[in-house]
Amino acid sequence: MPARAPSCDPRKAGPRPSRIDGPAVERIRRRGHLVAGVDLNSYLWGSRDPQTREPTGFDIDLVRAIARDILGPKATVRFVSMPPSQRIARLRSRQVDVIVRTMSITCERLTEVAFSSVYFETGHQLLVPDGSPVKGFDAGLRGRKVCLSKGSSAADLLRRSGTGATAVETASHLDCLVELQQSKVDAILTHATLAAGLAAQDPTLRLVGPRLDTALYGVALNKGDTDLVRRVNAILEDYRRGGARSPWQTSYDRWLAPTLGAAPSGPPPAAYAD
Repeated sequence: MPARAPSCDPRKAGPRPSRIDGPAVERIRRRGHLVAGVDLNSYLWGSRDPQTREPTGFDIDLVRAIARDILGPKATVRFVSMPPSQRIARLRSRQVDVIVRTMSITCERLTEVAFSSVYFETGHQLLVPDGSPVKGFDAGLRGRKVCLSKGSSAADLLRRSGTGATAVETASHLDCLVELQQSKVDAILTHATLAAGLAAQDPTLRLVGPRLDTALYGVALNKGDTDLVRRVNAILEDYRRGGARSPWQTSYDRWLAPTLGAAPSGPPPAAYAD
């Protein structure tokens, strides 16, 4: 496991915004398109429209906003779908410019990649079938199988829990859904936002217990691309601005509000390391 970043505060992960172009932004402009790591199998966050086959969702809206700011209104994006376990490696090897994939900012990850300011806040929660004896993240999980995505922060949470549950790792939370529907596992542990999307796809499932922690989503970037990190933070400042008419709120209302309900306080406020 990577070392913990010294004096780490995930809410203040990145540098202050700037629109001064640097080598990373210029590299994207020379190429003529943005390469973004995403999830195209996550209902409401990133998936393909069944009619147009175009990527859609809350995370996809943010990717397109980043691309338009850097490349102009007719910006082109190459979307690269990837499982959680491949995110950091692909970013560090510069196979992608950014990752916008419900990726939580953690102190361990900050030793390997850079992050933007927080654009969404959630937490882990259990998803179980109707009639399940599992009521929460407690001794009732002892001896039971809990599915989670390989490379996700849920693995550390379950390992530290002391519940006696057995972790079953799959490539994605969608694979976990199949495992749960086939009764191969007893529960899914994932972010409440993703679990709510799974429950919306299968009404025989329900969320149980409280949220177990706080997960802060950020745009992940290569640690060497400081100018791009600052640019993304500037884009996020504009994305949040405007109250009920902000791009962030408009995207939330379209994709997430029908499942998660109204956002009580709007987007998370920005905070910076410098």
